[in-house]
Amino acid sequence: MNHAANLIAAAQELSAAVGRLKFSAPVALTYNPLDYAWAAHELYLQKFGGSRKRVVFLGMNPGPFGMAQIGIPFGEIAAARDWLKISTPIKKPAREHPKRPIQGFACTRSEVSGRRLWKLFAGKFGTPEKFFAEHFVTNFCPLAFLSETGSNVTPDKISKTERARLEKICDAHLRRVLEILEPEWLIGIGAFARKQGELAAAGTNIRVGQMLHPSPASPKANRGDWGATATQELVALGVWK
Repeated sequence: MNHAANLIAAAQELSAAVGRLKFSAPVALTYNPLDYAWAAHELYLQKFGGSRKRVVFLGMNPGPFGMAQIGIPFGEIAAARDWLKISTPIKKPAREHPKRPIQGFACTRSEVSGRRLWKLFAGKFGTPEKFFAEHFVTNFCPLAFLSETGSNVTPDKISKTERARLEKICDAHLRRVLEILEPEWLIGIGAFARKQGELAAAGTNIRVGQMLHPSPASPKANRGDWGATATQELVALGVWK
């Protein structure tokens, strides 16, 4: 089974499907990094999606200074460039908000969530090869949503009807990812991702858990050492020893 090729095909189908969706207020603009940042996303899947995984970590959707910039889940620029060793030219979305330009790997802003997450994995496993031998990181939804002012709109703020259409597509894709990777564990990074993971894993033998989201918007994530807290949670679940 060619795991990476299957993940790439599934991601291309996902990109096309969500690209056909339309959204109303509070969403003024959507960014689809599986389109304009496809080169980096495809390379991520090729490098790290080539085998079955024991654990899949699931995020919500791209952050404005992470995956929205470079197409890699929790794509903090320095972590992607220096640890994952991925750096490639990134195109521009068809429509761009002046306050949220896509600068790709030239973006100087750091995605705190991604910085915390990849720092945890790098500290525990040392090399990407050791981490990805058993683990994988993906997002439930590939789209980033912007308001008229350019502020980030989280998927839970989208209108109920539009969100239902989006979640149907994303759920089908996540089920496909789980079929390809055959994990023992699906770990939602935050409550939203855990909920979507439970729906996608229903009827399978996959165990679903949750870890604290590394977002600086979460007071708990800013209390003490987020990495130590997340590690304790994963050890308590039995995901890590």
